[in-house]
Amino acid sequence: MKFCSQCGAPVTSRIPEGDNRERYVCGNCGTIHYQNPRIIAGCLPIYNQQVLLCRRAIEPRYGYWTLPAGFMENGESTEDAALRETLEEANANVLIRQLYTVTSIVHVNQVQMIYLAHLPEPEFSSSDESLEVQLFHENEIPWNDLAFETIRNALRFFFEDRQLGTFPLRHIELDISEKGKLITREGTAQ
Repeated sequence: MKFCSQCGAPVTSRIPEGDNRERYVCGNCGTIHYQNPRIIAGCLPIYNQQVLLCRRAIEPRYGYWTLPAGFMENGESTEDAALRETLEEANANVLIRQLYTVTSIVHVNQVQMIYLAHLPEPEFSSSDESLEVQLFHENEIPWNDLAFETIRNALRFFFEDRQLGTFPLRHIELDISEKGKLITREGTAQ
């Protein structure tokens, strides 16, 4: 950030009085510009024993498979965002069952929330954001062609939990180590 969105004057990066983190602060009007993580909401749609995946028609990760998900908009709840993204990417109407995974993607300042969802009918199609949309049995999942580690985790948890018949809320933290390797920490809500 170079300029204040309130008055247009240059900003500097410093720790404001009473704070403990560097923020962009306007030297003219004094506005402190807080930058917070962006929220991604989506669904893991289930029809019978299959899950619905979309092959991305947009970057990043064009051509790779993912769950329908995207950035939350102002004025909507996380559930509304997950339903909207599923409709936008898969032309599918689903019924949300429960929040399933919450992933803190620390190195890119994002939080992803994936809901388990029921697809009442096998009605879906590609969209401007998806090259194709398809139902997959567990043994058909294109594991090597999944777009994101968060999607791989959600699917892995789902298939493990389905065998147990219980779907606890999963908390995951992804970050990059000092050596540039992805670190994953997992937990469940009690």
